[in-house]
Amino acid sequence: MKRHSLLLVDDEKDILKTLTLTFEEDYEVFTARSGLEALDILEKNSIALIISDQRMPEMTGVELLQKSITVSPYTVRIILTGYTDTSALIQAINKGHIYQYITKPWDRQELRIIVRRALESYELGIENQRLVKELQVANDRLLDENKLIRKELDKDLETNKIVGQSPAMQRVLERMAKIIDTSAAVLLTGETGTGKTLLARHIHYNGPRRDKLFVEQNCGALPETLLESELFGYKRGAFTGAVKDQKGLFEAADGGTVFLDEISEMSSLLQVKLLQILQEGKFRRLGDTVYRQVDVRIISATNKNLDVEIQSNRFRSDLYYRVNVFPIHIPPLRERLEDIPLLVERCLNKFCKKLLRPATRLSQEVINELCRYNFPGNVRELENLIERAVLLNSNAQIEIGDWLPQPTFNPVVGTRMEQIERAEIIRLFEFHNGKHSLVARDMGMSRTTLWRRLKYYGIQSGEEPGVSE
Repeated sequence: MKRHSLLLVDDEKDILKTLTLTFEEDYEVFTARSGLEALDILEKNSIALIISDQRMPEMTGVELLQKSITVSPYTVRIILTGYTDTSALIQAINKGHIYQYITKPWDRQELRIIVRRALESYELGIENQRLVKELQVANDRLLDENKLIRKELDKDLETNKIVGQSPAMQRVLERMAKIIDTSAAVLLTGETGTGKTLLARHIHYNGPRRDKLFVEQNCGALPETLLESELFGYKRGAFTGAVKDQKGLFEAADGGTVFLDEISEMSSLLQVKLLQILQEGKFRRLGDTVYRQVDVRIISATNKNLDVEIQSNRFRSDLYYRVNVFPIHIPPLRERLEDIPLLVERCLNKFCKKLLRPATRLSQEVINELCRYNFPGNVRELENLIERAVLLNSNAQIEIGDWLPQPTFNPVVGTRMEQIERAEIIRLFEFHNGKHSLVARDMGMSRTTLWRRLKYYGIQSGEEPGVSE
């Protein structure tokens, strides 16, 4: 135990000497023969414990202990009193906040034990105060961090807001508006990279649960047992390494939203547990026998056809009806090419800030090239392309380059416009005797773009871009 300081107060010199001899070996001892002297010592020193006689001239022990609370609130107070001091004892308990009273005469060994226990209580009190202060500091820091996170989240949501003026995306936005203010289960379908996660976040942060947690879990990213403990939590001892009870995502997100991406990858066992949450709002932690109640909005997503999964006995039909209360299909980027210029602008702003690059733009030729590409990776692929372009670019305008994907033309499925353009390029090559510069001029494009068209359409020209004629 730390060597603490004791303050002994008594107007009788012999009693002070006896008390000093009792404690000076183990503690730093201060003595005072009056209440005023004791208060002066308290103000100048860190005192852990006061032992004061009750009957003293000018200021009683009760009055001293009462005033000491203001000077040193955490100091432990003990009062010495005679058997006949009943009223004074009641006063001390009520007003002096004493730890214990000791009647005269006292036993020295018993007094040592009382003081040692009192100082243990003092240390606990000081430690509790330290923890309370640390907790307050941590809470204040968390509040500040949460405010910053919220601001950053708001910025992120603004940066990644849903972009789309095409008829296909307008239909998505119209459907979303019908349920955004409810807690209805939503099923988002569409190819990988179409923006299902972005849409799920938009629904949550613009809905009635916006002030609660939004948690997301890819159901195909973890094996069954790990996914079960991640979603539903577990009880201590449920498996090797489960040394304490642990909340799952559903419990943590109570009142908020759980986004289950690739829900079709969930095992049959977990589908049953999820169905119980959707039907009754209750579940059990892994290894537990107690049911817990939660209120969460569930948004699911998949890039598979769940009707096919049901027919193949890989997805429960009863769960399908529960998660498919309100389906929203997100179209692939090739069905909303009109949105590419808007998406490009958003991506440029995002990545120029993220990568600390000066503002830039894409040339119209690049935009045209992007609008001709079918984007098998959808919006995610477009974002990756723009990030690559920003990294490689050092000019105010980004031109055609190797960062662009090279599409492959299929004469069978090519659009009517592509077939017309291919025929026109071949005609101009024959008319200009294979001169690239003249063909590019008549087509209204740069020689680099013409070269990319030649590769796309499989037209043999025998010349690379930049070669003089």
